[in-house]
Amino acid sequence: MLRSDPDDLWDGHLRWTEVRVNAERADAARNRAVLIATARAMLTDVGVEQITMDALAERSGLGKGTVFRRFGTRSGIFMALLDEGERAFQERVLSGPPPLGPGAEPLDRLVAFGSARLRFLRENREIARAALDGRTPVPFGPPAMVTQQHLRMLLQQAGIDAADLGVLALQLTAALDVPLLLYAPRAGEHAAEAFEERLAHGWKDLVERLCR
Repeated sequence: MLRSDPDDLWDGHLRWTEVRVNAERADAARNRAVLIATARAMLTDVGVEQITMDALAERSGLGKGTVFRRFGTRSGIFMALLDEGERAFQERVLSGPPPLGPGAEPLDRLVAFGSARLRFLRENREIARAALDGRTPVPFGPPAMVTQQHLRMLLQQAGIDAADLGVLALQLTAALDVPLLLYAPRAGEHAAEAFEERLAHGWKDLVERLCR
């Protein structure tokens, strides 16, 4: 798992830090790569519901103990699967072309970020849902923290006069993450795309009204 230091997330500029909790031995890194590749193959072959700790151990040829040490719980498998996509998304925000990346007006970046974030969550919604468990808050984990800090930065740059800018950023983060994770239609990709489009239009309207 990746750990983010909140002090590194906000310094007037956005930074993501990725710190391995413990340095991996070569064999541990190799096992992790095998497990991630096996889990991705299982996503294609059998779907999210059939991916369990036991099934992953059997298909990968590694012991159950190795799987449990690596992921801890079933939801940990899917959190690990999200890591690669999250890193790629974050790089687009940090250094990609505007308006998602630097160089555009704050309002344009807010609109672009919401649209891109909704698209990312829709494309990864089954993995993200499977990553949730009863102990995980929604929005959850370092990605939500980074989203919140990024929105806070853009709101501040846009000159938003809020009673509590941090709370406002948290509320906007929930407006992006929660609907697609918990309420998006499960009956077909077309319905999910339509729901994403409605949310994107709603997000644009919301931030434009906020920035007037």
